[in-house]
Formats: sequence, C-alpha cells, structure tokens
Amino acid sequence: MKRLGVNIDHIATLRNARGELHPDPVFAANFAKKIGADSITIHLREDRRHIRDKDAKLICSKRNILVNLEISTNLRMIKTALKMKPNFICIVPENRKEITTEGGLDLKKNRFRIKKIISMFKEKKIRTSLFINPSIKDIKISKELDVDCIEIHTGTLSNLVKLNKSFKNEIKKIERCSLLANKLGLEVHAGHGLDYKTTKLLSKIREIKEFNIGHFIIGESIFIGLAQVIKNFKRIIGK
Repeated sequence: MKRLGVNIDHIATLRNARGELHPDPVFAANFAKKIGADSITIHLREDRRHIRDKDAKLICSKRNILVNLEISTNLRMIKTALKMKPNFICIVPENRKEITTEGGLDLKKNRFRIKKIISMFKEKKIRTSLFINPSIKDIKISKELDVDCIEIHTGTLSNLVKLNKSFKNEIKKIERCSLLANKLGLEVHAGHGLDYKTTKLLSKIREIKEFNIGHFIIGESIFIGLAQVIKNFKRIIGK
C-alpha cells in the first residue's frame, strides 16, 4: 500500500502572517493523522520561515504520529533534529533566498558530509532519506552512502504537467530511477509540486511507496476542506 505524507508547513505560514497562534500546526498534524495521513512532514528551515522549533518539538513528541522532519545539512540543524528524535528524517538542500526547494541535493559535492550525517541518524535508528533529482548517478551514490530511502524531486514533472508541455521524458527518468533504486534496496518516495494529476501519473509506478505533498493540499483545502483533500489523495494513491 502506498503511503501519503501530508506536509503542514503552510499551516504555519498562514499563522505566522498574523503573528498569532491560529491556525495551529500541532492541531493540523493531529487532524491530518485522524483523517488518514500516514505521516506528517515538516521542514524546519534555518530561517524558521514557517515551522518553528516549538512546533517541531511538539509534533515530534506525539507518539501516535509518524513525523518526517526535513532539514538541511547545517550542523546546528542536525543537532536540533537529533534532540527532537523524529521517526523519519529527509535531508534536503536549502538556499536562504529560495522561495521553495529548487532541486535535489548535490551528492557528488557533499558526499562525505552527507555520509557522516546519515551515520549519525542511523545510530539513533532514525529512518533517513535523501531528496535527490531523478538521476541514475544520484541513485547509485545514494546506495553507496547507505541511506534507507530516496525522495525523488518531482518539481520538473509537476511544472511540465501544469504548463501542458510534454512530460514523457521526465516521467521516464523518474520511472528508471525508481526501478534502479528498488533493485538496489532503497525505498522510493516522491515529492515537490504534486497535485492530483501528477500524483495519479506517478502512482502507476509501483516502486514509489510514499508521496509527500504539502502546498497543493493546503491550497486546495481553502475551497473544499483539508479532510476532503486528504481523502482525495488517499483514493488516488490507493488505486
């Protein structure tokens, strides 16, 4: 059964816009879990633009919720993550000036740093994934780094689909990478920019076991409600 990870970062974005307490990301995490989310994803950025330390600590402390914490390779962030003890960690690239994550990790450039970080998380028995581009080379490096999972950056595919441009080559790249990763014993996840249409396309790739979706879920929930959007995605990935 494929799993749905609901990213609630933009619940915090909305709260922070007024500098008040509502809407509460902790309540959102509990709500999403109750509706059917298999896990909750939160990205604790270095600039704390949405999720903050208090949010992350409280959400990670909920034993009934599986938490996927996204963090950069910054040493202070690594230490913070180890203290919070989430169930899962996804190591992502981070650029202070970016509006959203722009692509996968540069594994070749940061190979030794990332390998050391993975070892630290494995020591604490935290499932660790790497956010990577759909690249055969990066799949092979991920295997060498002894990570548990890889999350394929689906931003390019999502943009092509939204612009009504040909996406066949991009989805073939994702399919080839998923097949190789699975063959090498790496669990395959997908995320970034996903909506109903792209998730439906990718759900046909049986090697993809987990979808992490945030922006579209929160945006669409303005019109039809968070519960209904989560149910819609669960239906899509369950087919």
